[in-house]
Amino acid sequence: MANSLIALSMITAIVIMVIGNNLARAFGLVGAMSIIRFRTAVKDTQDIVFIFFALAVGMASGVEFYGIALTGAVLIGLVIFILSKAGYGIPAKKDFLVQFTFENESSKSPYLKILDEFCRKYHLVNVRSIGGDNGVQFLYFVRLKNREKILDFIQALKSVEGVSQVNLFFEEEEL
Repeated sequence: MANSLIALSMITAIVIMVIGNNLARAFGLVGAMSIIRFRTAVKDTQDIVFIFFALAVGMASGVEFYGIALTGAVLIGLVIFILSKAGYGIPAKKDFLVQFTFENESSKSPYLKILDEFCRKYHLVNVRSIGGDNGVQFLYFVRLKNREKILDFIQALKSVEGVSQVNLFFEEEEL
């Protein structure tokens, strides 16, 4: 979204230069955008930016503002490329969601040793009672110390007495 806002401000400047005081161009742009928007299901904000970008450059070329079209295409393309390579505005994807069931009569939490060993930080998100008298399902956000040891983390958690049904989630996908 952050990248889209930066690019959209630059694209809007091109559109305003192309439209100028011409009412026909303004209506043409609105018509073209409405056709594109209602004919395609666009889910990503970056996709709509590229559509608007292509429309602005095409409109500049169509009214013979070749300098604006070329300069705009090069500058905006360069800015989008630099922002994407720098990772600006992209959230860090370091957190996982671990879900497991703990059934043990003791009030101790032996799984916390495993969380301390493998996780840089963790915090409890949800606890819910399941099935039997002592069954509890825990949900933790965790940031692993070493992402390469995901399977070791899962195996270590499964090996704790009373822990079962271990699931590790990231980006709504189960690992």
